[in-house]
Amino acid sequence: MPRLQTILSLSIVQGLALLPMASLAASLYNPLGQRSIPQVVGFVIQVVLGISGSIALLMIVWGGFTWLMSQGEPDKIKKGQQTIVWSVIGIAVLFGANILATYIINTLGGVTTSGS
Repeated sequence: MPRLQTILSLSIVQGLALLPMASLAASLYNPLGQRSIPQVVGFVIQVVLGISGSIALLMIVWGGFTWLMSQGEPDKIKKGQQTIVWSVIGIAVLFGANILATYIINTLGGVTTSGS
């Protein structure tokens, strides 16, 4: 047991002695690359709007499928039609949000939501 304590103590002392040299040689990695904070926010907005738009398009397909498989039942036909209508409204809202977000980011930060 004393030998283990000696090895551990020497390892800690050696690590502490080399710590200043390691900090001088190290450089910080920027995970954002060359992007600024407004560019990152614009990229996040672009991704969220893209995913939301994809979901809205899938809902249009789902509404059409529901309508197609309704077998003439008025409740299912109405449900499919309402799904399509609300999905189209959602896409219109997403387009408006994209235009508004692009305008705000261009006005405040001078960058676009293109992510480049």
